Amino acid sequence: MPPFALPASLALARAVDAVPEAQGVMLEPKWDGWRCQIHTVTRRVWSRHGTDLSRQFSDVADAAADLPDAVLDGELVAVLNAGSGVAFDRLQSRAGRRGPQRGADFTVHVALFDVLAVGDTDWRTRPYAERRAELLRLLDGGPATLRAVPATEDARQALEWVGALGGVEGLVGKRESAPYAAGLASGWVKWRQRHTTEAVVIGVTGTTPAVQALVLGRSTGGRMRAVGVSLPLAQQVRLAVAPLLHATGGGMRELPGTVGGLPGADPVRFLPVKPEVVVEIEVDQERLEFGRYRHRPRIRRVRGDLTPEMVDDAQ
Repeated sequence: MPPFALPASLALARAVDAVPEAQGVMLEPKWDGWRCQIHTVTRRVWSRHGTDLSRQFSDVADAAADLPDAVLDGELVAVLNAGSGVAFDRLQSRAGRRGPQRGADFTVHVALFDVLAVGDTDWRTRPYAERRAELLRLLDGGPATLRAVPATEDARQALEWVGALGGVEGLVGKRESAPYAAGLASGWVKWRQRHTTEAVVIGVTGTTPAVQALVLGRSTGGRMRAVGVSLPLAQQVRLAVAPLLHATGGGMRELPGTVGGLPGADPVRFLPVKPEVVVEIEVDQERLEFGRYRHRPRIRRVRGDLTPEMVDDAQ
């Protein structure tokens, strides 16, 4: 058994705007999935926040039992059986269920990238390079659904993964000499590929400039609906968009926290504005998921050359 309580606190990565490039920094693909930790010998699977997922992902737990006694860190990924890539939303279909469903069009794989313990030995104090070698040893000859992520120091090669491997949304950088540490103390950094599109401003949140954000909408079937809440506005964007917005006069309203990309969060209070202004937004997913953006978009600029009618509601 591991020499620490489970589930353990996991390492987190700090977001950066550029691909991390430095000597001694290894790059790994960042998969579009659910973070997890697995204790192989007890067939236990936990989420990043410590929720027990062993029942919902019993197929993963059973596969992990074929490996040596270890605590592993990785990402649950739903791989479509048709070979067309991965689908994050399929993971949500496991929530509240007893396990894999017969006839499902996907198989859950685990992209593994670290070792926290082997048997009763704590591996977190050892450098990344040693942990990586041990991970490869543990997975050698193991189940096909549990595989180590690739790793390289070559940024050009790593960027090819983002375009070539379905489901890779960015890169994670880790120092070869660094131990495994919980939270942002890990020193890990993550870069996400970004996409741009347009949305209509339908509301404003926040009571002070530092936290003000925009409620974003898109027309579907002739009806405007909220698809996300932006990150707080940069001063330049705020000054450009504020004079263009006109309140509807209906008072404050609320959106479910999930619309802001925050499952389980409190409702988002906002002041509705007339859907007259189009903005260019930066997102890390090309398509809406469950009718909204999972992560909060960044507002890049006002698109004065576009009207709400010109925004493609199929995006």
